[in-house]
Amino acid sequence: MIELSFPDGGRRNFENGVTGSEVASSISKSLEKKAVAMMIDGTLCDLSEPIQADADIRLITRDDPEALELIRHDAAHVLAEAVQELFPGTQVTIGPVIENGFFYDFARNEPFHPEELEVIEQKMREIIKRDKPFTREVWSRDRAKTFFRDKGEMFKVELVDAIPENQTIKMYAQGAWMDLCRGPHMTSTGKVGNAFKLMKISGSYWRGDAQGAQLQRIYGTAWADDKDLKDYLQRLEEAEKRDHRRLGREMDLFHFQEEGPGVVFWHPNGWTVFQALIAYMRRRLAVDYKEVNAPQILDKGLWETSGHWGWYKENMFKVQSAGEDTDDDRVFALKPMNCPGHVQIFKHGLKSYRDLSLRLAEFGAVHRYEPSGALHGLMRVRGFTQDDAHIFCTEDQMADECLKINDLILSTYADFGFTDNIVVKLSTRPEKRVGTDEMWDHAEDVMRRVLVQIEEQSAGKIKTSINPGEGAFYGPKFEYVLRDAIGRDWQCGTTQIDFNLPERFGAFYIDQDGQKQPPVMIHRAICGSMERFIGILIEHYAGHFPFWIAPVQVIVAPIVSDVDDYAIEVAQALGAAGIRVETDLRNEKINYKVREHSLTKVPVILVLGKRERDERSVNVRRLGVQQQVTVPFADIVAQLKDEAVPPDLRR
Repeated sequence: MIELSFPDGGRRNFENGVTGSEVASSISKSLEKKAVAMMIDGTLCDLSEPIQADADIRLITRDDPEALELIRHDAAHVLAEAVQELFPGTQVTIGPVIENGFFYDFARNEPFHPEELEVIEQKMREIIKRDKPFTREVWSRDRAKTFFRDKGEMFKVELVDAIPENQTIKMYAQGAWMDLCRGPHMTSTGKVGNAFKLMKISGSYWRGDAQGAQLQRIYGTAWADDKDLKDYLQRLEEAEKRDHRRLGREMDLFHFQEEGPGVVFWHPNGWTVFQALIAYMRRRLAVDYKEVNAPQILDKGLWETSGHWGWYKENMFKVQSAGEDTDDDRVFALKPMNCPGHVQIFKHGLKSYRDLSLRLAEFGAVHRYEPSGALHGLMRVRGFTQDDAHIFCTEDQMADECLKINDLILSTYADFGFTDNIVVKLSTRPEKRVGTDEMWDHAEDVMRRVLVQIEEQSAGKIKTSINPGEGAFYGPKFEYVLRDAIGRDWQCGTTQIDFNLPERFGAFYIDQDGQKQPPVMIHRAICGSMERFIGILIEHYAGHFPFWIAPVQVIVAPIVSDVDDYAIEVAQALGAAGIRVETDLRNEKINYKVREHSLTKVPVILVLGKRERDERSVNVRRLGVQQQVTVPFADIVAQLKDEAVPPDLRR
């Protein structure tokens, strides 16, 4: 007999090998019908899985959050069956669950066409309506390979070969159709439901290798009910309107081109936003940090010492010296990170414990190789600027420094309107790492205690979680996740503990006893990538920046040329007050001017006619506000000067 423990605290004995379906049936017939899977000691399993030891059990119904991944997993299998029914000879390859949905890669001689998605959807609904049960079988390796080889499914044969010898080969059937799969699945295809939609077709490569076979990928989304599907599609529609690449064109902020893949060509408006953000961050750091600048190109030997050459070489851009005609035949690398340079600055000159904590900050341009298919506007680039800092401190100062960093990060986010739904995650040791287990134990223990303090100090407003195995190779880290205006999460800031890098470079300070001690190094970023953070802000605000950071804050637009001189006078007064202002003196209708500048998201348009000139007033039109007001000239200058004050200078 085995003992199963239930979430309500109850315990019951069952025969060894009892299945989840049998457990559900023993409780009630209604639960037997509703249950679609089970959690055994925290692991999601099929209801058909035999339970062979004492365990905690939780029966999962289709309404439970854990079922959503199963709905999407099963939908991928239904998609594969539908494609093979409709297009015989198509090979199925890999079809995982992804964020908000699923995809499946297919090998087919003919290309899929967008209009075929609706046909495939209809076939999927037929398969779901059949409500065939998912059944699991364990096969021998040879049987599975023979089965797929006989069907001409050579990609599946290769997948079978890739399964480690110590793992079983699981086959799942849904009626007559079968697929290789680790599982788990729900009880039948009918449980997928009809709240799904096929989204798009794209190209892909076998197992993500650009040298591999070219495949076709069909993406889909699936949800528990029609309301969730509708909400998601509306979010997608809103996200498309907010796409920073489209708004970047409309607002004339930046562009990309083939000659510089993954690097940004900033236009004047975009560079104004960039510099306003940098100026804000510099003011926030002025009291506690010393700003430095480390070289862009450093010898390969330095990166070997730091460990980056061994751990990160494939993401680094190598730079060869001038060549055969020079005596200096060396290999350099464009820096992908600022930290080794900051260690060199710390090492320059003897440091005492009285000098710590020493906080070095840099708005450092870094370059990292990203595959061309992964590049995505400002969100994923090859060259970017980090608002990077490194704190050199003693072990006793480490916890306090982490809390100070936390306060700085959270107050910065609040200045940009991110106050709710912030999550701080502690990422712990990865499988590939440097340093001793004792170092990791100590660092993780300190950061766990800090994590508790962060949640307590926020009075529950900040959520925290543990992200096992996702730390940097040199130490554990905090990751700060923001939620934007339409509910998307963005990981931005980080705080990373590092006992390793100072020791690698022989960095030390002199302690109270006159002994050399390696400092603790804390890596810290708030925005992370400045480019990416601007992309997030564009989408969060839908291009409608807060007044203080808007690239052009005011347009002065006369109705007739007779008031051009007055328009110039108004613009000069605003400029003298520190407002970023432009005049539009073109011979165009005022409605055309207003519409054009509204599309570029200028916050304030001042319209001037003869009456405004004679009265020394302006007609104020604000972006997103239909009501217009007429205000005395002097009053609007004072009002907009106040609105232009950045939030940090208001405190």
